[in-house]
Amino acid sequence: MGLAGLAELHGVATSYEPSPGVTVPVPDDTVVSVLAALGVDASTPEAVTDALTRAKSALASRLLPPTLVVWRAQDGTAPELPTALAALPPGSTLRVATEEGERVELPQAGATVPVEAEEQAGPGPRAAAWARLPLGVHRLAAGAPDGRTAEVTLIVAPGHVPRPPARTHGFLVQLYSLLSRRSWGMGDLGDLAELAAWSGRALGAGFVQINPLHAAVPGAPTDPSPYRPSSRRFPDPVHVRVEAVPEYAYVRGADRARLDELTEKAAALRESVLATGAPGDAAEGSGGATRAPGAPAHMTGDARTGAAGDATGDAAAGASDRTGLIDRDAVWAVKRAALEILATVPLGPGRHAAYRDFLASQGQALVDHATWCALAEAHGPRPREWPEPLRDPRSAGTAAARRELRDRVDFHCRLAWLTDEQLGAASRAAEDAGMAVGIVHDLAVGVHPDGADAWAQRDVFAAGMSVGAPPDAFNAHGQDWGLPPWRPDVLAASAYAPYRGLLRGLLRHAGALRIDHVMGLFRLWWVPEGQNPTRGTYVRYDAEAMLAVLVLEAHRAGAAVIGEDLGTVEPGVREALERRGVLGTSVLWFERDWTGTGRPLPPGSWREGCVATATTHDLPSTAARLTGEHVALRHRLGLLTRPLEREQADDRAETAEWRACLARLGLLPGGTRDTGDAGDTGDGGDEAERAEEEAIRAVYRFLLSTPARMVGIWLPDTLGDRRPQNLPGTWDQYPNWRLPLADAKGRPVTLEDLAAAPRLRRLMEVFPAATAPPRARPV
Repeated sequence: MGLAGLAELHGVATSYEPSPGVTVPVPDDTVVSVLAALGVDASTPEAVTDALTRAKSALASRLLPPTLVVWRAQDGTAPELPTALAALPPGSTLRVATEEGERVELPQAGATVPVEAEEQAGPGPRAAAWARLPLGVHRLAAGAPDGRTAEVTLIVAPGHVPRPPARTHGFLVQLYSLLSRRSWGMGDLGDLAELAAWSGRALGAGFVQINPLHAAVPGAPTDPSPYRPSSRRFPDPVHVRVEAVPEYAYVRGADRARLDELTEKAAALRESVLATGAPGDAAEGSGGATRAPGAPAHMTGDARTGAAGDATGDAAAGASDRTGLIDRDAVWAVKRAALEILATVPLGPGRHAAYRDFLASQGQALVDHATWCALAEAHGPRPREWPEPLRDPRSAGTAAARRELRDRVDFHCRLAWLTDEQLGAASRAAEDAGMAVGIVHDLAVGVHPDGADAWAQRDVFAAGMSVGAPPDAFNAHGQDWGLPPWRPDVLAASAYAPYRGLLRGLLRHAGALRIDHVMGLFRLWWVPEGQNPTRGTYVRYDAEAMLAVLVLEAHRAGAAVIGEDLGTVEPGVREALERRGVLGTSVLWFERDWTGTGRPLPPGSWREGCVATATTHDLPSTAARLTGEHVALRHRLGLLTRPLEREQADDRAETAEWRACLARLGLLPGGTRDTGDAGDTGDGGDEAERAEEEAIRAVYRFLLSTPARMVGIWLPDTLGDRRPQNLPGTWDQYPNWRLPLADAKGRPVTLEDLAAAPRLRRLMEVFPAATAPPRARPV
C-alpha cells in the first residue's frame, strides 16, 4: 500500500486528471510535504509504514467517522441517514447532545427494521426520533456492545438552501467603483444603500451583487484585490460612510474644525477620481499594484505590505499623481482620521447597549481580529516579523500586549461595529425597496498568509502550503494564489467552528452569498512552499459536511447561495451543489454545446439553477467583447501569446457566431452587422455606437430568454464602459481594482448621473419594469 495508500487515507491525491483521459502523477516529495502539513510523518519508508499501521488500526477500530450529516426532509418524512449509522453493530446506543444543550436518546441501532421498510409500513420509532432532532450542529455519542465508543459531530441540515422566491434580475458591481457625490474617494456602504433603494424601486431590480468587502491587510500600498484579504470574517471599515455614523452630528469645537478639514480632503479625493476620468486603456506608468506572479485571475494585487502612514494631507495630495484612479490608501487615511475623532464622542445609553450586544455576539473572534489590527499598527502587518511571543494569539505576551493596547483594540472593535451597522442599513434599504433577494455578498476563497485570520486561527491553516490550481489548457504553469488552506482534519475536529463563524458573519446582512471557487468545498490544490504550482496536489475536504454547514447557515439566515463554478469542475460537483439548491454561475460567452456541436448553447438548454450574466469582474465588458477592444488592450500591454491578427480573427469569428445566434432568435433587430469601433468620430461613429448599444441589449434579451433563476447585469454594461475592473496576467501595467464606473469614453460617472443616464434607461427597457411600490395597498 505504501505512500499512495497512506495518502489516500488522508485525502491526498497521488495523481490528477487535467483533462478527460489524461492522468498526471503527483511527485512523491509533494505527497510527503502535504502529509507533513496534515501532521503525518512520511519522510522515510519506516515512517510511512508506521503511519500506515496507525491509520489502518484507527480506521478499523473506529465506530463512526468524525462527522455525520443528516439531511432533514422539508415535508417531515424520514430524513436521509448516513450509511455509517446502518453499519453500527446491533444494540449500539445513540445519544445526542444538541447545540442548545438538550439530551436526546435515540433507538438502539439494529433494534428496529431498516428505514426503507419503515417508510413502506409507515413512520416507525427510529424514523420519528431522527425527524424530531432540531436543525443544528450537535454531538452524537455512540456505544457498541463490544465496548467501543465514539463521540462525533452530527450536523442536521435542511435538504436545500432557500431559493429566490421568483425569477429576478439585478446588478453586479464592484462597490469601490461606484462613487456618488457624497463618497470619500471610493464607493461606500451609503452608496450601496442608495443603489439598492433606487434600482429596486425604479427599475424592479431584485438584487445587487458586490465584490467581497473583507478586511484588507494594511500596507504601502495596500493590496487592492478584494480576494486576498486579511480577514474574511470581518468587513473593512474603509467602506463606512463617515457622515452616516450617528456620533458625527455631535462633534464640536476643535474636533469639528478638524473634521471639516478632513471632509474637504475627502472631497478632493473624490474630485481627483471624477474630474478628468480614468485612463481608458493600459494606464501605463500609473504605478498601480496588480497581480503577483502566479496569483489567480481575480487575486491581482500587490502583496507588499508595510505600516500605513498617518499623514492624511500627504495621502490626499498624492492622489493628484494618480488622477482618475481610486486611491484606497489615501481614502482610508482620511477616513481613519475622521473615525478616530468620532470614537471620542461618548455613546448614548442605547448606542452603548447596542455596541455591547455586538461585542457579545462576535465573541473571541472579534477580539482576535481587533488585537491583530492593533498589533499591526504597533509592529507592522507581518506577524512573522513580530516579537516571538506575539506570533501566538494565545500567548501570555499577546494577552499583555492586548491589555497595553486596549484603547486601540476597542477602536478596531468599534470600527467593525460601525461597518456592521451600515451593512445592515444597506440590507434594509434593499428589503424596503422590495428586492426579492437583496444584497448578494461575496466570499473569497482564502486569506492573506500574514493577515488577521491566518494569525488568529493559525492551527486551522496548513503550514507551508498555498492554495492554487493545477496546469490546464489555459495555464500550462499552474497557479499559486498565495492563500494558506484550511486543514480538513482540524476543521472536522473543531466541528467546523471557524467555517460556521465565517458564514454567520457574512450572512448577517445578506440576501444571498456568492462563494468564489465553490469547488473548494470538495477539494483544493495545495502547493508546498517554494515549489512550482505544477508540483502541487489535490487535498479532499468532507464535502458532505461542508455543504451541510453551508445549507444550515443559509437556511437560518434565509439567504440563497450562488457558487462560482466556472472553469474545470470535477464530475459530480455541479450535481451535488444543485441537489442542495446552490445556484451556479453561467457566463454567456462560455455557454456552448461542448459535448456536441461546440456552438452557442440555445437559451432553452441553459440550466435553471444559476445566475446568468454576460461577464464578470475578471472578463471584458460586453462592449469591449463586441468591439474587440479587449484584444487591443491585451496587445497594447504585451499579453497576447499569438500574433495580433490571429487573435483578432478568432475573436471576430466568435463574436460573429454569437451575433448570428442572437439574430436567428430575433433578439438583434439590426441583424449581424459589426459594431465597428464606437470610438470613431462623425456619423459613422454614432451609427457604430447605436449598433453596439443594440447588440448589448440583445445579449441581455438572450439571458432573459434562458430559464436562469437570476439574471445579472454588469453595471458597467449599462453605460458602455469598455475597461475591465481586473485584467488577469498584469502586474503594474494596469490599474486593477482601482477604476471608477465610467461611460463608453472612459469618463467617470457618479451614482447620481447613472440614475439619470439615457443609455441605462434604454438597456433596462429589456427587463420587466417595476410594478407597485413596496408594501403598496390596493385602493
